[in-house]
Amino acid sequence: MILDDILENKKLEVAHAKQKISLQRLRDEAAKCPAPKDFFGAMSSAGGEIRIIAEIKQASPSKGILSKDFDPVKIAAAYADAGANAISVLTDAKFFKGSLEDLKNVRNTVDLPLLRKDFIIDPYQIYEAKIYGADAVLLIVAALSPGLLEELKSEAKDLGLHTLVEVHNEQELEVALSKKCKIIGINNRDLKTFNVNMQTSIRLKSLIPHDILVISESGIASSEDIQNLKSHGISSFLIGESFMKSDKPKNKINELKNLA
Repeated sequence: MILDDILENKKLEVAHAKQKISLQRLRDEAAKCPAPKDFFGAMSSAGGEIRIIAEIKQASPSKGILSKDFDPVKIAAAYADAGANAISVLTDAKFFKGSLEDLKNVRNTVDLPLLRKDFIIDPYQIYEAKIYGADAVLLIVAALSPGLLEELKSEAKDLGLHTLVEVHNEQELEVALSKKCKIIGINNRDLKTFNVNMQTSIRLKSLIPHDILVISESGIASSEDIQNLKSHGISSFLIGESFMKSDKPKNKINELKNLA
């Protein structure tokens, strides 16, 4: 399964990183960082206004290279100019061709809240996220034990980072709800098969209390997709592939954000 391969590689990556820079050194650096921006506030939509996390990624396991002329700084500036509410930056190197340097460069370019999008399995990566400019981190329930999810969530909170806790089915949602997560991302893509089903967001949204911020992720490409999800009470979205493959991502964001 793709997820298993990614996680095995991630363990090696983190172990290698720890050999180069100690966790204590990261902690010392993180203590000097400025307070994070309000990711939760940026993505909350009390009046049903559309909120978009625009994603920066060069590649994906399912679609290969998405952008040959990849310039994260240029893309981030275009996203911000188009009215994105937050930006997600892929930092996984092997499978998504991303890096922490991409995150740092985007942080130096825009004032929007930033999400570190990666397969986070160790507190070490939370400190990396803080140092390189993230305001929130992705935690994938399918990749973590309930105990490790709680540990990472707590570590992020101590650093002032929000957590976007990602689920794909009822069992994972039950875990997320038991951990009192404030932000739940519903991934329409099954990380074990990489197949997309938009009904996943609609089905799981009905099981989530109204005081929790719900963000629909993956496979959202058209105004019809947004309108369909919005009719089921979802107003916040993470969109990457359709923006990255678009010749004019600014126009695409404007089109989706301005839907009634």
